[in-house]
Amino acid sequence: MEITVRDEGDTKVVMLDGKLDTNTTPAAESEINALLEGGAEKLLVNFEQLSYISSSGLRLLLATAKKLKGSGGDLKVCSLNEMATEVFEISGFSSILNVFASEQDALGNSS
Repeated sequence: MEITVRDEGDTKVVMLDGKLDTNTTPAAESEINALLEGGAEKLLVNFEQLSYISSSGLRLLLATAKKLKGSGGDLKVCSLNEMATEVFEISGFSSILNVFASEQDALGNSS
């Protein structure tokens, strides 16, 4: 999996490319934790290039959302494909996390 990060105003946009599963979640967690330790308060995780997410990937998102909420920050997710949308709906994550149709929508609705 490839992870790229860029700044959009005060938001760190995290692009995930590939699969977020048991093998790749630790690397994604390290990258996200480094952003949080570096002072990032607003994260947008873009799923546009993500082909698969497992329960370990969902746990990472939930843990990140809790950390950010605890410090007054915000986690948003955007551009879920059909598979990810289904996983989010079945798991209830679509009601737990801020999910947006596109990156533009998510950035336009920043709090």
